[in-house]
Amino acid sequence: MSRVVLAMSGGVDSSVAAHLLRQAGHDVIGVFMRHGEESPVACELGDGSGDPSYKSDGPSLPVFDQRPDHKQGCCSAADADDARRVADLLEIPFYALNLQAEFKRIIDYFIQEYTAGRTPNPCVKCNHWIKFGKLFDYADSIGAEFVATGHYARLDDCSGEKALRRGLDGGKDQSYALFGISRERLARMLLPVGGFEKSKIRQLAGEIGLRVADKRDSQEICFVTDGKHDEFVRARREQVDTSGEIVTTDGTVVGAHPGIERFTIGQRKGLGVALGEPRFVVRIEPDTRRVVIGKKHELARGELTAGKTNWLIDPPAEPIHCRAQIRYNSRAVPATVEVPSPQTMHVIFDEPQHGVAPGQAVVCYDADRVLGGGWIE
Repeated sequence: MSRVVLAMSGGVDSSVAAHLLRQAGHDVIGVFMRHGEESPVACELGDGSGDPSYKSDGPSLPVFDQRPDHKQGCCSAADADDARRVADLLEIPFYALNLQAEFKRIIDYFIQEYTAGRTPNPCVKCNHWIKFGKLFDYADSIGAEFVATGHYARLDDCSGEKALRRGLDGGKDQSYALFGISRERLARMLLPVGGFEKSKIRQLAGEIGLRVADKRDSQEICFVTDGKHDEFVRARREQVDTSGEIVTTDGTVVGAHPGIERFTIGQRKGLGVALGEPRFVVRIEPDTRRVVIGKKHELARGELTAGKTNWLIDPPAEPIHCRAQIRYNSRAVPATVEVPSPQTMHVIFDEPQHGVAPGQAVVCYDADRVLGGGWIE
């Protein structure tokens, strides 16, 4: 029997993942990662001392006191309660880890990227730094062999190593968000729901009596629950003025904006100007604080350069033809990828693409297999 640390969010996917892991005979330990901006007053060290079978030679992580009189921010107390109820129903141990200090790195990155005129992707960073970073540290500290999540992606054996592939449900596939995982850690990952359609996961939740069966999927960034990321950024940075002009691609000033953090490449709505026909953000200039807008054809880009690459195969020594995906919700398109150095890639699209945004990830696929990716520069 293998011991598995499972990230439990209180949602239907990770809850059913717990059930599937139990069915497969694993010793499952549920973990709720508390990483909001406000801490409860009391906490205790999560060394597994509540279970006499746990023996840890590694570092401990704090566990939040979840008494009802202690309020929590995101992820919410209600989510933690949902996760705990599922763990109780399935009779698995449950701990809530205080990762607030680690998560501050995610928030700092989010603010810095928007202030620099880039479009961050905190969910991908969270997977890399926390879910498959700190969670592995915790797993090591309690002697767990595997770390599992409720992501819609799959792992299988390919030529003697693990391959990361798209989830079976194309509409829910989350493999794009996992490209940054260290290659050597794939062998210690489990993704139980990746081989199911979302509808089947909800059906299973109902069959085993989970009250989260019909719980709505989370849509917003977990620490910006109202969706107003620009207000979040402005409220937390130190007196940095990023307001400026809105200009057309020929340099004509057509308006003003309160801050470049309000915009992303390809954005059409909320520009604050009306020019008689649709305009899109085609460039953000952090130095001049100008937001440049243009017609849709002016968004087209034939190539991009990405840095801080991560490969889940041996980095290609020669150019390869594959499919490249530039946003979480976009489709992968045919492209040629060159790797001029260990940390960079050059992507040349077969057909020009719209909405190539610095700060987002580009992920390369061979059919449904994730080859690697990097951060668009």
